[in-house]
Amino acid sequence: MSYEVYMHGQVLGTHSFWLKEGFLQPDEYSEIKAKYFLPGGETGTAATVLASLGVSVKIDGTHIGTEVAPLLKEFYKNKSVDLSSLYFDKEYEGLMDYVVIAGLVRSPMGVFQSLYEPGAKKRWSMPKEEDIIGCKIAAIDPFFLEETQATAELCVKYNKSYVTIDSKHDSYLHQHCAVNVVSKECTESDGYKDKSIEEIYELLVASTDGLVIITSGGNDMIYGRKGQLMKRMKPFSVDVKSTLGAGDTFKAGCVYGLLHGMEDDELVRFASACSAIAISRFPLPLNPPTLLEVNSLLENTKK
Repeated sequence: MSYEVYMHGQVLGTHSFWLKEGFLQPDEYSEIKAKYFLPGGETGTAATVLASLGVSVKIDGTHIGTEVAPLLKEFYKNKSVDLSSLYFDKEYEGLMDYVVIAGLVRSPMGVFQSLYEPGAKKRWSMPKEEDIIGCKIAAIDPFFLEETQATAELCVKYNKSYVTIDSKHDSYLHQHCAVNVVSKECTESDGYKDKSIEEIYELLVASTDGLVIITSGGNDMIYGRKGQLMKRMKPFSVDVKSTLGAGDTFKAGCVYGLLHGMEDDELVRFASACSAIAISRFPLPLNPPTLLEVNSLLENTKK
């Protein structure tokens, strides 16, 4: 199977619970409106969205196991997502998370921190050189230590542009990226807590030739490049059903824009439209934005 985009990062199974009323309250009963077990993770969700947009993708990263592998194989069997590089561990159920959702509020739970504890078995793979040689562009999650670094180094070696997320200004991943999408989770993390968004932006653009985009939920995005004035863009206004997967969909939109040679303003607007459609529905993996829907939103909304 040929592919346009190579992605390395988190691929997992997400158990989501959509509540009928408000969010969980201590010692109070909550009614579940709907529940699902579907592919998730930053790379898994973005791959689903890219396939819906008509892009062929090959994914690698997280090891899959007895619970997650059957889910992925069934879900992607008729989609343009190549799973052949994922490592199957028959002694591992696979990485899963659990998300409780009520409108704009969600609470994810999992065991991600245990993956990095001393003595923990490594649950992710080193990238395969031939996979990166075979792609047009790439996308890299920043979670897998030397394996992440190796993915970025191979992209640089073979002149493959890549999109990343939440990579700090002093990282190799950021310094060599084509696009870095930075969320509130990153801007409020250690090293940035005492800095304004504008100060963080200046640190980021000064240390890469790539496009820097800082998102902030429903607030204005700021974006730009080294040597340019900082730009702002307001997100599209939609009725929000669930914010689960919004950032991963924005990332997918950036990958699509990079693949198709979009200028910066067009790329940010396209990614924002993708994300807007994503938050207007639930569950996202069963209802990803299509190219027709994204283009319709772009055409019917004034810049």
